[in-house]
This record gives sequence, structure tokens and C-alpha cells, in this order.
Amino acid sequence: MIECKEVVYEYQNEDKTANVAVDGVNISINKGEFLVILGRNGSGKSTLAKHFNALLVPSSGTVIVDGLDTSNSENIWNIRHSTGMVFQNPDNQLVATIVEEDVAFGPENLGIEPAEIRKRVDDSLKKVGMYEYRKHAPHLLSGGQKQRVAIAGILAMKPKCIVFDESTAMLDPSGREEVMNTIMDLNKNNHMTIVLITHFMEEAVNADRIVVIDKGKLVKEGTPREVFSHVEIMKKIGLDVPQMTELAYELNKSGIHVKEDILTIDEMVSELCQLK
Repeated sequence: MIECKEVVYEYQNEDKTANVAVDGVNISINKGEFLVILGRNGSGKSTLAKHFNALLVPSSGTVIVDGLDTSNSENIWNIRHSTGMVFQNPDNQLVATIVEEDVAFGPENLGIEPAEIRKRVDDSLKKVGMYEYRKHAPHLLSGGQKQRVAIAGILAMKPKCIVFDESTAMLDPSGREEVMNTIMDLNKNNHMTIVLITHFMEEAVNADRIVVIDKGKLVKEGTPREVFSHVEIMKKIGLDVPQMTELAYELNKSGIHVKEDILTIDEMVSELCQLK
């Protein structure tokens, strides 16, 4: 779905010097994959994500999205049609005073026929569990509900991939759970390619693959079990690991030997029950 080859992105500072935000990154994201990108603040992960739908184009290297080179300005419309983005603050993405009008905004701008727009709006709202709120005012919804409406607005444009740039960061725990359930459902039941940037390690546990970015470089890649088992490396670059992985790490340090790659509470309970 997305191919990054030796991608470098430089910001120009006011004094004309260059600040390298992405430094020689190579990533392949497969169709239907659930990929999580982790990195501390300022690591370059959001800058990299903005290359996935041509909000940014690389200073050097290439980004190919669904077979299209992002550096060719003639491809931008099709790239943004195939890859949607959901950002951190849902209030910045809602443009209408009624939920269903907001979801219709994208397809209307694509010039879709009214009957097809109606169908897409209803289908998208049903997919994110917000159909019954279609006549509501977005500003009266909870944070999690607003974010689900924002996701419906992207779905109505029928993308092949959605990039979530810290889309749960401003939500309370119940709102985060709502949005994560929606994301996982889109991936598993609709086979949509998902790229999730997050600070919450428990959200990353469900990914097919994790990519860790630090100082603009790709420093670790693998399944959640592979990546999170390297507790000391993750801590060294300023990242946490899931609570149960941390507990397993501390237990082993204390001389209580359990598996080091435990991710969930159920796995931890099962492991502890086997101790003699």
C-alpha cells in the first residue's frame, strides 16, 4: 500500500539552517496491515505520517502510495482519495453543524452523485456506530463520538488506508476504547490498511507490526511481542512498554522467572498460575 525508500525530510529554520526530521527511513506497509508507529515527542513519527497522503513530500528519497509517487503533483488528488488522515483534535476536523452533513462533506467535494452520497453517509455512520446520532450537532457529542464522526467522514470517501495521527491523545479512557474498537473493526472486518501513531502502548499490542522511530530514524521493527520484549532498549529511547510487559520485566529482575514477552493481563495470569 505504502512504500518509503530512503525518505529524508528537512525543515528549514529561520536562520536558513536545516533540521532533519526524518532521516533515511525505509518502510513497506502492506495492504490490509495494521501498523503502529511509536516514538517520543519530536522523534519524527508525525512528520513521517504526513508523507503517507502527500501532506508533505520528501526532501530526498521516494514515497509511493498505492502505486503513485507523492512527489508528482498530478498524483496528489488520487493519493488523498486512497489514504485518509484522522488527526489528534476532532474539533479541527468537523466542519458542519449536523453530523450527517459533516460526513457528506468529503464525498460532495469529490463530486459524487447525491444518491450515492446518501448511501455512503449512512453506511459510514453505521460502521462507526454513530448512525443514531446522524441528526445531532457535532459540538454536543463526547470526544470519542466526535472522533468516530471524523472517521466516518474519511470512510465516506472510500479510502484504502487511514492514518491515525495520535487520534486518541485528547480522549478519556472510554473515548479511547470507542475509537480503538472502531479502528480494529475497520482493519479486521473491512480489511482496511491502518497506520496508527500513538503514545499508548496498550493500543499498540493489537497491531500486526510496530515500527519505532527515534531522532528521525527507524530503530526497531517487528511484532508487538518482539518489539516490547526489549524493555531496556525502549526505555533508553524514552518509551514505555505495556504494563504487563513491564511487570514481567520487574519480576524477572527480582528472580521470579516468567516469560519476558507477556503483553496482556490474561497472559500474565496464565503465567503466574503456572509458577510453583
